[in-house]
Amino acid sequence: MPKQKTTDESTGRGASVIENTVAILRCFSPDRQELGVTEIAPQVGLHKSSVSRILASLEREGIVEQTASRRYRLGLGIIAIAGPLLADLDVRRVSYSAMQELTEETGETSALMVWNGTESITVEQIPSAHEIKHTSSLGSRYSTAYSASVQVFLAAEDAERVRELIDDGSIVNVGSGIHSVEDYRARLADVVDRGCAINYGETSADAVGIAAPIRDHRDEIVAAILVPAPKYRVDEVALEKLTKSCMKAANQVTRRLGGA
Repeated sequence: MPKQKTTDESTGRGASVIENTVAILRCFSPDRQELGVTEIAPQVGLHKSSVSRILASLEREGIVEQTASRRYRLGLGIIAIAGPLLADLDVRRVSYSAMQELTEETGETSALMVWNGTESITVEQIPSAHEIKHTSSLGSRYSTAYSASVQVFLAAEDAERVRELIDDGSIVNVGSGIHSVEDYRARLADVVDRGCAINYGETSADAVGIAAPIRDHRDEIVAAILVPAPKYRVDEVALEKLTKSCMKAANQVTRRLGGA
């Protein structure tokens, strides 16, 4: 393997700690899974003491681990860092065909939503073919309490966490007073029982949203499928049909991810 440069040849400046750390991590490969300090140092152009210090820091974070022979290999901590991205990529890939079928079946937009701990975020979307439709840009974030996807994600949180998000203003428009919070908790419990959440004109007078959770092999909610539609097209009969179709699509993706 050619020696990796740790200086900027145009300026003569040394590489940053982050650049050196990345260079060290890149030394590991499928055919070089265990490496010693004396092997890594010449590859990255650093003194052995510098490599040892960086590896020690990485070991404390679980990014690398030391073997009985005092060599190093990548640790499970690196998976924890990449996990949210990997899950996001996997669920998008697995969900796409189900979302296409959902949009074809219902004629309405379908969207894939993920949770970042405080907001529901659009990461994929199949727009409706109707001239009048509800869509959002990829990366759009939602924190309104009665948004259908927000309800789905919060229904999976414990009561203390939900109250914390409401109290610090991360989740908005719950209503005022303790009874509003209690009513909202009861609504989230109903979402769990029903297996989906409905927003019938509660965050926007002319819009309806139906969302259902996607679970992985651990039975954890990793995403939600959302069907947003103009309210004028969704009467009671249409709402029931959209709800069943949304839940069917979410369950289909759940099974593909190894969930029950």
